[in-house]
Amino acid sequence: MLNISKVKLENRLDLSTYASGKNILNRRHFKYFNRFLFGFAVLLFIILFLPWTQTVIGNGAVTTLTPGQRPQTIQSPIPGKLEKWYVREGDQVKKGDTILQISEVKSEYFDPLLVERTSNQIDAKSNSVNAYTQKIQALGQQTGALSGERQLKLSQAQNKIKQANLKVISDSIDLEAAKTNFKIAQIQLNRSQTLLEEGLDSEVDVEGKQLKLQETQAKLISLEQKLLQSRNEVLNAQIEISRIGQEYAEKIAKTQSERYSAESAQLDVEAQVSKLETDRTNYSIRSGMLFITAPQDGYINRAIIAGLGETFKEGEPLVNIMPSNYDLAVETYVEPLDLPLLHVGEKVRVQFDGWPAIVFTGWPNASYGTYGATIVAVETFISPNGKYRILLAPDEDEGYDWPPGLRAGAGAYTIALLDDVPVWYELWRRLNGFPPNYYTPNTTSDAKKK
Repeated sequence: MLNISKVKLENRLDLSTYASGKNILNRRHFKYFNRFLFGFAVLLFIILFLPWTQTVIGNGAVTTLTPGQRPQTIQSPIPGKLEKWYVREGDQVKKGDTILQISEVKSEYFDPLLVERTSNQIDAKSNSVNAYTQKIQALGQQTGALSGERQLKLSQAQNKIKQANLKVISDSIDLEAAKTNFKIAQIQLNRSQTLLEEGLDSEVDVEGKQLKLQETQAKLISLEQKLLQSRNEVLNAQIEISRIGQEYAEKIAKTQSERYSAESAQLDVEAQVSKLETDRTNYSIRSGMLFITAPQDGYINRAIIAGLGETFKEGEPLVNIMPSNYDLAVETYVEPLDLPLLHVGEKVRVQFDGWPAIVFTGWPNASYGTYGATIVAVETFISPNGKYRILLAPDEDEGYDWPPGLRAGAGAYTIALLDDVPVWYELWRRLNGFPPNYYTPNTTSDAKKK
């Protein structure tokens, strides 16, 4: 209505006399709505003071509790060519069961009698070691014999020196006697000449005295020569001792050098024998690597290299196997901000992919379809995804197990339970972007001992 006229229509007409006016003017729906708003406000106010469990949310996957129980690939430590499969994908194998057979691709291992031939080489080298041992013993005996012979030769030379010294003494005594005789002959000749001049002696006697003087002088010279020869014999005997010592020293040194050479050759051969024994052991172990066996009980998941005749390098994965005996666990990842809130032994709720659940994060007791878990390990180094890894194990105190059909690799949604706070506090914390309350869980003495 435009309300152009100053006379208002509602003042001239009584709308309550009309049926439509009665339906409109007598409705009181706004009063009920106000009551609803008031009741809702009271309920919301009460809810604000209800307890709310702070949580740390994480996403992860099902894994195994110990590393040895997780899926693994089997590699070949040597390069080779695939020859034969003994299993199929999905087969269950026991520890030590043969999975596949490979063959060598390197020419130095083609000989099927490689181990036997290496053993023959070891036997030959061992005989050579024995021969060197005997040679060393013979050279040792030869060195002992030369030492004994040198001692005898030196003793003999020492005796010759003693004999030569005694001869020098004897010749010296004879020379002194000859000198005395020569002096006596000179005195006698002088006396005879004096007597001849006085007429008391004959010329024949004088001539005899001269002859005797000459004989004595000749004998003196002969004895001097003999003494010099005796002294030369002493020097020669001393030189002979030095010669004998030098000669046998050279012989012994040569024998010892030959012995050391034999010992060096023996050590070299022993090293070759040791190397050949190592090679034989390596060849034996390598021949056993031509059959790839299962490292533990499990199931064959997937053949990575399947075609017969395919070649591969050492360390290249051949087949994937999942252990049959394992303890399930969950690995989840949390933000670095939440890491100080998590401690070993704390309770966590887990929701698995494929199992329906109704989850109220703030009221875990009202949730349905979640399973209990306990923190067993908190990683101390950040993961490549920028979060920290937490390992969870089933909660033994809960009373029921995880789903029987659960397999490693399934997705998991984890809820770590923290302190209980009012709802209004939790709303205020989230609006301000504050972290949950930091705290240290209270543990009993038994838990501490454990």
